[in-house]
Amino acid sequence: MAAAAAFFCALLFISVQHGVLGGYTRNDFPADFVFGAATSAYQYEGAAAEDGRGASIWDTFTHAGKIKDKSTGDVASDGYHKYKVFHLLVKAYPKYSHFYSKFNSCGRGAVNQQGLKYYNNIIDELTKRGIQVHVMLYHLDLPQALEDEYAGWLSPRIVEDFTAYADVCFREFGDRVSHWTILAEPNVAALGGYDTGEFAPGRCSDPFGVTKCTVGNSSVEPYVAAHNMILTHAAVVRLYREKYQTLQKGIVGINVLSLWSYPLTDSTADLQAAQRYKDFTYGWILHPLVFGDYPQVMKKAIGSRLPSFSKQAPTQSTGDPHGLQLMLQHLKESYGDLPIYVQENGKLKLDLLPVFSGKASSNDSLDDTDRVDYIKGYIEGVLNATRNGVNARGYFAWSFVDMFELLSGYQTRYGLYRVDFDDAALPRRAKRSARWYRDFLKSKRQPLQIAQQ
Repeated sequence: MAAAAAFFCALLFISVQHGVLGGYTRNDFPADFVFGAATSAYQYEGAAAEDGRGASIWDTFTHAGKIKDKSTGDVASDGYHKYKVFHLLVKAYPKYSHFYSKFNSCGRGAVNQQGLKYYNNIIDELTKRGIQVHVMLYHLDLPQALEDEYAGWLSPRIVEDFTAYADVCFREFGDRVSHWTILAEPNVAALGGYDTGEFAPGRCSDPFGVTKCTVGNSSVEPYVAAHNMILTHAAVVRLYREKYQTLQKGIVGINVLSLWSYPLTDSTADLQAAQRYKDFTYGWILHPLVFGDYPQVMKKAIGSRLPSFSKQAPTQSTGDPHGLQLMLQHLKESYGDLPIYVQENGKLKLDLLPVFSGKASSNDSLDDTDRVDYIKGYIEGVLNATRNGVNARGYFAWSFVDMFELLSGYQTRYGLYRVDFDDAALPRRAKRSARWYRDFLKSKRQPLQIAQQ
């Protein structure tokens, strides 16, 4: 049996909502549909200099003062020391990411046994509670050593090093983990890290950068970085299929930021513009993985700046809730009946206190009714898509707790649980959204009363 390929859809920043009436329960979804909440290593764990963890590109980037509030993820939500608290709170399937540089401080070579122990402890704590674990291998946190040695994702050398890292994860954890996401949002990583410069490693060139970059080429490097991410994903999928699939019987997939686009009118020009947006946003990544090459509109527009795929490096690995439904249906129509997991779907709350005081606020409201409405609407969008035949398998809210956010530090909060960042103990308290999600998973009927925005 070949490894099942899956598409994981990340929808963080949609905030347009439409009025929805009616209700649903957990039991309206297929029996094997999973719900969870997500975290990512750099944003959640902290412990930046402990137990052999090497520096990542985000350590370098944040310590250079690149984040809006000048903060870093050195402590973050202190998940490294509080993982047992995390598990006591968890009532749904969690999704979390592994920290590449926690396994290999230099990105390759000897494996850090403390890193293995930490993630083994997490997996063991979850599985003994009967919780299905979903693991992401990479959430934008490349070891700085690989960036220094060969410019990281700009070099094809990354394919071999990352595949070796994935091999360790499959070997060490695959007996208990059967749901793997290889890469998080390569389209976002390529644009943020190599076009605008607002993500690590902070490369860009005038006039495209939103920050002042000292190195980079915004017209070329985003396409090179994304190309090497696609090749890396394909190589890891082949590794899993050839070496682990028969015994572990898991599924592997990729997480791509996917936003729906509506044409302004029904004119041919507007319809083409909407499709062009889709091709450049997520078709950029998915088209090569499904069909073996980039969308024609990209090849025509970008020309020689867009890398090409060789026969030696095959790629195939065979705030608008209604927009999410349309997105899922479009993905099925465009790329076939791949299993789809909606990951990292969440609504931010802007916390302005750090802007004025330089520190995080402990006064973030626990009554996050707007977040409850947001989650309700998007879950119903997924439900409607499944009723229309989309092979949707799961939904993960972003995020489980408040964390360090990559663009804004501690100025924005996505968590179902509030973290008091002013308190050194970083205590957690459930918000209304956490209680709603808990009740939903207990199959209580949830009326939808979503305000127009």
